[in-house]
Amino acid sequence: MDLLQKGWFTEFSPDDLERIKQSSDGSAKQLKSDGEDMGGAWPGQAFSLQIEEVLFHEKSLYQDVLVFKSKTYGNVLVLDGVIQCTERDEFAYQEMLAHLPMCAHPNPKKVLIIGGGDGGILREVLKHDTVEHVTMCEIDQMVVDVSKKYLPHMAKEFGNPKLNLFIGDGFEFLKAHKNEFDVVITDSSDPVGPAESLFGKSYYQLLKEALRDGGVLSSQGECPWIDLDLVRHMMAFSRELFSTVRYATASVPTYTTGECMWLHRDLIAHMVRFNKTIFPSVQYASAAMSTYPSGTMGYLLASTSERDLSIPSRTFTDDQIASMGLRFYNSDVHRAAFVLPQFMKEALQKSA
Repeated sequence: MDLLQKGWFTEFSPDDLERIKQSSDGSAKQLKSDGEDMGGAWPGQAFSLQIEEVLFHEKSLYQDVLVFKSKTYGNVLVLDGVIQCTERDEFAYQEMLAHLPMCAHPNPKKVLIIGGGDGGILREVLKHDTVEHVTMCEIDQMVVDVSKKYLPHMAKEFGNPKLNLFIGDGFEFLKAHKNEFDVVITDSSDPVGPAESLFGKSYYQLLKEALRDGGVLSSQGECPWIDLDLVRHMMAFSRELFSTVRYATASVPTYTTGECMWLHRDLIAHMVRFNKTIFPSVQYASAAMSTYPSGTMGYLLASTSERDLSIPSRTFTDDQIASMGLRFYNSDVHRAAFVLPQFMKEALQKSA
């Protein structure tokens, strides 16, 4: 099935799309972590944006890459049929995933970004004057190249001398880098297919080993509304690994359904559970993203030392916020992102 129909792009759940295309055996394509099924990827729902112009559409070595100009959200990056970012709302996702860990650390100098080939996380990390060096590990060169051309506001820091860009597999990169980074940010696609390995305990063990003492990890924490099994699993194993583990959320307009917690609650609890086996500190936060499945994006934060990650170690003045061009993140949002609804609190408590 062509996802571009009569001037509209429609994002389907991967398993629903296979059934529509009659290319599957009838079984659902499951989100996975450590080989365990964590439910379907937002099954039974879809999200559409009106297209003004298709700007780019090719297959890379790893995935289908599409960029189109939408009527209401500006340019849109789509990987394997799933919206990754739009010009209109990308700042909400990028600012929260980057500034939550950066501000939870008292003096982040050396930062590792796994994924993030659109450049948005890099842009936000480099707004911190404490940063001396950033390493980005992105597997797909095409994503970087396309973002430079069609998402220049996001990709504007790829020429920064503080950046070392490594094109390759993040899992393999981590195996060779131990005790190097103050902050590690993992910005991956959903745990279906190639990205499955980035949502398991073995990956988070490598993340912990890459951190210096007192380092902070932030990872894309899926949607608690549709991925609760995975989030619960991740939180649980993180608590085995880290001193502190927390989960936060924020809304993302183009992530369908308004709140990811509704769709991925079990996945989130799974993530929290295994991260608690790795980090001494694990917490979960959220923020709104209207074009993401559920509208809310979750963020799993963990630290190698005991600390309350919901309280920023550093805060910005109004002048600093203005000079950094922040449009979503501030210290109040930082604290509020960790205030979770009762059903999520109960799910994550069960993962302890």
